[in-house]
Amino acid sequence: MEKTAIVLLSGGLDSATTLAIARNQGFSCFAMSFQYGQRHSVELQAAQSIARSSGVMEHRIVEIDLASFGGSALTDSSIDVPKDRRQITSGPIPETYVPARNTIFLSYALAWAEVLGVFDIFIGINATDYSGYPDCRGEFIQAFEKMANLATAAAVQGRGQFRIHTPILMMAKSQIIQTGIRLGVDYSLTHSCYDPDSQGRACGHCDSCRLRKKGFTESGVTDPTRYQQ
Repeated sequence: MEKTAIVLLSGGLDSATTLAIARNQGFSCFAMSFQYGQRHSVELQAAQSIARSSGVMEHRIVEIDLASFGGSALTDSSIDVPKDRRQITSGPIPETYVPARNTIFLSYALAWAEVLGVFDIFIGINATDYSGYPDCRGEFIQAFEKMANLATAAAVQGRGQFRIHTPILMMAKSQIIQTGIRLGVDYSLTHSCYDPDSQGRACGHCDSCRLRKKGFTESGVTDPTRYQQ
């Protein structure tokens, strides 16, 4: 019996690696990305390139409007993206946190999964080299998975049990990169920066850029990112 899964694909390093892991585990994959009102579209272009190169069964880009609520530097241009923070993986939750984003993304993936009859969903969240977002923790995933199996007809009627896979949850960024290289991920297709310029070049100073650079340095792999300087 063919194994199928939905993979949330942002266009970043983590989600590209997660997609490669899912495929390596024998899953045929559907990919889902979001135009959610983020301040740039280059990550969606990256997601499309990754999906094409990975041979997914279908790639859907869903439009939702989280910018109408604001509350994040990624959806509100009046809030500056933090740069060169002294502590990235500790301290207060930064302004780049998007309220309820992963809850919303997983809910859309769950809805599509139920329609397709798919019971495996992959998400590339990481709780090791990350900026402290509350929706990137294992406790959140456990709670969402429990909710998914309580709130869907497919689960209640016994057609299957939903499982949320988080294969890179406890990996350091260098381990994620090494895993991706082993699985053939082309990281030149990925985009991580929160604040790229008009040419799509990464700023090199936001949390995401700094974590990415640190990961490539520690893994001993050349970073293919185009930086502004």
